Amino acid sequence: MNAETTLANPDLPAGVRRLISETDASSRSEDDFNRLALELFAFQFDHVPVYRRFCEWRNQSPGSIHHWSHIPPLPVAAFKEHLVSSLPENERCRVFHSSGTTGQTPARHFHGATSLSLYEAALLRWFEPHFLADRPENIAFIFLTPPPASAPHSSLIHMFETIRSKFGGADTLYAGQMGADGSWNLDPEQIAAAVHDASSANRPVALLGTAFSFVHWLDHLAGDKTRLHLPPGSRLMETGGYKGRSRVVAKTELRRLMTRFLGVPDSHIVTEYGMCELSSQAYDGVIGQVPATGKVFHFPPWVRAQIISPESGATAHEGETGLLRIFDLANVCSVMALQTEDLALARPDGFELLGRDEAAEPRGCSLMAAS
Repeated sequence: MNAETTLANPDLPAGVRRLISETDASSRSEDDFNRLALELFAFQFDHVPVYRRFCEWRNQSPGSIHHWSHIPPLPVAAFKEHLVSSLPENERCRVFHSSGTTGQTPARHFHGATSLSLYEAALLRWFEPHFLADRPENIAFIFLTPPPASAPHSSLIHMFETIRSKFGGADTLYAGQMGADGSWNLDPEQIAAAVHDASSANRPVALLGTAFSFVHWLDHLAGDKTRLHLPPGSRLMETGGYKGRSRVVAKTELRRLMTRFLGVPDSHIVTEYGMCELSSQAYDGVIGQVPATGKVFHFPPWVRAQIISPESGATAHEGETGLLRIFDLANVCSVMALQTEDLALARPDGFELLGRDEAAEPRGCSLMAAS
């Protein structure tokens, strides 16, 4: 990240102005994180009206909070119901929408030019050591999504385009198409041709896509009784759930199918966790490594995650299940403290993702109506 870049909004406090350079640190002390988190909380309390109302409803304000773990987390459902942004309308250059089934109201996360730059810098900073740590040469990227022009509001596709711009070659392929109903469809022939070309040149292949896209493609290979053997060094990254677009396959079974039909070992498959309401991502492993304790998600140093008991609201102990709460310092112009609706299992140095809590209620959202 460029240490000389500053955020354009003149109201941002000095500490937040340094976020772009500071998030590039390989480690962060608790004191540093706490200082920046409190500074950012104070800014967002003052400049994000719906968040201020939410905090006031809870009788909390910057003057009463002294540790980042007590910053009020906004339920992610608020991004569907309200404008969650400090940016004036004329500075909103990009909006990401959440994915979902047809007819649902999507969440909206607005970015200005500099917050978008921070988003891109943050994702590259954490993607590279997890997916490209072994410095593969001449890797062929294939994204199992439509191209950016077809889905300008997808944070995932913007992430893939950022990766392509930094690491991809001229032959990078977006193998998806946008259906008339907004669904993403794959072109298996395009994928087969790109894999053949890379294999002929003995180039490692990087396949990145959602879980439902991988299942769709693997089902196609199974139907054709086709098994591929991607060149050594090839790797896969899957992200996201199914959202009614495909048959649901358990994570362990999906990885088994990936190895069976693509010839890629489990050590070269990682899962990414992210959402449109965040500016940072978590990964459950590093390509080429097989952790002794199993796959555990880790966020970058500028993010903290908590597992919260939905019954007591207390932090879950190791091995306990709860709702995932995230504090993302790269969420500069919206809200850094978010309460997700995802269930997770607390691990000593991270978390294991269990899926969405369909019974989770966005408590407090209805009380954030304009007063």
